[in-house]
Amino acid sequence: MDRKHYAGIIEKRLSEECDRLREEFHRHTIQSCVVDNLLPEEEVLEIFKAFPDKSSMMLKKSLRENKYVAAQMDRYAPILEEIIYAFQEPGVLKAVEEITGIQEMMPDGRLYAGGISLMALDNFLNPHLDNSHDRNREAYRVLNLLYYVTPDWSHENGGNLELWDEGPKKPQREISSLFNRLAIMATHEKSWHSVSKVNVDRSRCCVSNYYFSAKPLEDHDYFHVTSFRGRPEQPMRDFVLQGDIAVRQGIRRVFKKGIVENPHVYKNND
Repeated sequence: MDRKHYAGIIEKRLSEECDRLREEFHRHTIQSCVVDNLLPEEEVLEIFKAFPDKSSMMLKKSLRENKYVAAQMDRYAPILEEIIYAFQEPGVLKAVEEITGIQEMMPDGRLYAGGISLMALDNFLNPHLDNSHDRNREAYRVLNLLYYVTPDWSHENGGNLELWDEGPKKPQREISSLFNRLAIMATHEKSWHSVSKVNVDRSRCCVSNYYFSAKPLEDHDYFHVTSFRGRPEQPMRDFVLQGDIAVRQGIRRVFKKGIVENPHVYKNND
């Protein structure tokens, strides 16, 4: 299947549930909504089967996170590139605009921090804010689209999206990373989110896209690097990570594009 085929189905599903999704999206501080049964089940199973072994992906492991990611999609099965870029087709973009009310969004063909991710046993993602801008700091990151494709995944397995509407020191709400579920969430100065630790010896697989805009979601300009914090029960880790934020934020204020190029981009011919 190609991206236009997937995009047609996705656009139809989003349009069918537009009214519900629009109301759900604006219900919380971190605007979000979910769509279940996004694609026909047999097609999602093919996407899942095409996911590479974690040994061929980049491991990101630190106090901040522990997960596997990939963005150089020409190294993997073509179906993965097709489903990723389906979310960047104009019809899908328009349907998402209708739901969120965010206009003039731009997809990221270079997959800066997008692409595919895999989380295995004991993998996690601590509470964090995504970096506020694209790789060249020319547009604001405004929306995350996370599509979960692991069959028979339950909430108890972990690996669930956590949204901290009142900040990383208050209780969070969870969006289970269930099979064939699309989660849409806004990114701004208050959109603290994380992924709970995976508790089973299986792979939780996700297709990720990010949309950008010339305008921020807030009513003022802002800039921040990807900013990780400790969980409420991790005071020492939180102390260390706050220092990490200060150092990296200071560097980026001096060097617009940073000192080291982020390797998580699709180096294609575009």
